[in-house]
Amino acid sequence: METKRKRYSLLLAGCVIVAAVVYLVSIPRHVQAGQHSRAVLYLGIGWLPYTGAFYAAARLFSSPAALPNMRAADIGLGLFLLSLLLSLGLDAWGFSPEQIPTAHLLQAIGIFVGLALFGWGIGRRSKSIAGAER
Repeated sequence: METKRKRYSLLLAGCVIVAAVVYLVSIPRHVQAGQHSRAVLYLGIGWLPYTGAFYAAARLFSSPAALPNMRAADIGLGLFLLSLLLSLGLDAWGFSPEQIPTAHLLQAIGIFVGLALFGWGIGRRSKSIAGAER
């Protein structure tokens, strides 16, 4: 049990470090250089360690008694997709993030909250399943 806890602690630390490097170093560097398409690429790449951090946090800190439902993951995935589609719709109507970044702020918050809920829901469910297999 202790090795699993250590494994998920390392996963959490690694995901937090990678997400911090992507969001605090790579994206600002490319935005300042005027490479907006490269910054968007790194933004999308950063979603994986961000979601992985919440997955690992749920595996470490949640305590599901029975098999939990997937409501958090479903809501998170729905919020992520809806926010992404709204942002892409605004971009298609001429309100690009480079020109009007405040128009995309609510969608950006929705994307990150959705990814956090998705990672937490999957991590909680997988912890419950792993506990039931013993």
